[in-house]
Amino acid sequence: MEVFAEVAQARSFSRAAAVLGVPKSTLSRRVAELERSVGLSLLNRNTRKMELTGAGELYLERCLRIVAQAQTAHEELQALIDKPSGLLRVNMPAAFATDMMAEIFLEFSRRYPDVDFHVNLASLEHAGRVFDSCDLTIAIGALPDSSRIARCLGAVRGYLYASPAYLAAHGTPAHPSELEAHQCIGFRIDALAGAARWPMVSGSEEFSVQPRSRFSVNEAGMARKLAMLGAGIAAVGAQQTELERAGELQRVLPDWTLGPFPLHVVTDTRLLPARVRVFVEYLSERLRAV
Repeated sequence: MEVFAEVAQARSFSRAAAVLGVPKSTLSRRVAELERSVGLSLLNRNTRKMELTGAGELYLERCLRIVAQAQTAHEELQALIDKPSGLLRVNMPAAFATDMMAEIFLEFSRRYPDVDFHVNLASLEHAGRVFDSCDLTIAIGALPDSSRIARCLGAVRGYLYASPAYLAAHGTPAHPSELEAHQCIGFRIDALAGAARWPMVSGSEEFSVQPRSRFSVNEAGMARKLAMLGAGIAAVGAQQTELERAGELQRVLPDWTLGPFPLHVVTDTRLLPARVRVFVEYLSERLRAV
């Protein structure tokens, strides 16, 4: 059942074999034996792609719960509750990972040296899709209705930056209403928003901006680089303290932030292996300090 679940989620014997460390031929044989034992075809295979049959989808739903319970029981028997270990697979938006998560992953790895990481980065528009089987997904913005388990860890904010050269040439806005007269580097922080508006907040004051954008990007590094080159005012997901000190970027509207945007951890089950449960708690702890 574990082999079938891995193959079904990866939609590939090759990818599942790489994750499990088992030859592809062995996985194919075991899945074929499983199909013979249940008397139904669970996978449709051809040279281009693999898809689940109707029976396969139903069986996968049941298998995931059973495999998760078995893995948790196995970890408890091996005393892994106190010493998390194994491969932690995380699906998350590339922009959030670039600006905030690298340091968190590194510090967590130092605290738990027996945990390895497989991080799958996606644009904000596609971060909700699980491209490979994973333990958890980090999602920013409102969530669609889903059978998956979501836990809100708090909220994240965005900040506006531009190069000193751009501000010298075009002026520095004093209020969000003045942003419409500037070149802005469009960046959709909320992946589910219908329009690329910037919700601005300063204390109890709120203001929604429709920025004028010649550039629209979905990766924080690109937005930051364009801003440094003088292309306009960019929204980024973390404060750029080092670049400010170096004089390459300047905070715009420092009394205002974008958001807040809710941040969730999404899993398939509430029965989480120790490495996942501990990471979620650690992530929640770190984000409260942001």
